[in-house]
Amino acid sequence: MRAVLCRAFGPPSSLTVEEVPEPAPGPGQVLIRVEAAGVNFADTLVIEGKYQARPPFPFSPGGEVAGVVAGLGPEVEGPPPGTRVLALTGHGGFAEAALAPASAVVPVREGVAPEVAAALSYAYGTTLHALRDRGRLRAGETVLVLGAAGGVGLAAVQVAKLMGARVIAAASSAAKLELCRD
Repeated sequence: MRAVLCRAFGPPSSLTVEEVPEPAPGPGQVLIRVEAAGVNFADTLVIEGKYQARPPFPFSPGGEVAGVVAGLGPEVEGPPPGTRVLALTGHGGFAEAALAPASAVVPVREGVAPEVAAALSYAYGTTLHALRDRGRLRAGETVLVLGAAGGVGLAAVQVAKLMGARVIAAASSAAKLELCRD
């Protein structure tokens, strides 16, 4: 299979696409045929060696994917092969197949495009943690979202509205603010 590999910390331009053996799922793991992978700032930090997690070389970056379950590790009770899922991989997602902990694999509803599913975990997970768990947002409160036209910003606008908050969105241009209104 093909994978994007990082052989030394450096800029994203140092990554290469190479043929590598397909991984086999071990205990607690799910093998996913990757249809789409989210590309996040955290991936850039991992590639540059500036993130708290530093996988051993060579590694494939990519912390969130969407695809189809291709196999389960021993004694894993997860979505059966053929199920469309999204998953947090930690790393390894910029490849044709990736491993994920079974606890980080979630089935995807029919009709959700893989590229949409692959982008949900980081943006919406970060948003839920910030607004619900850390901020303890309640209906009727006001939320100011800076950088509201970015991935996490748009998620924050949507989730805060769904939670019943009054939302003030801030962005750097009229076009970006229009995106927030949609």
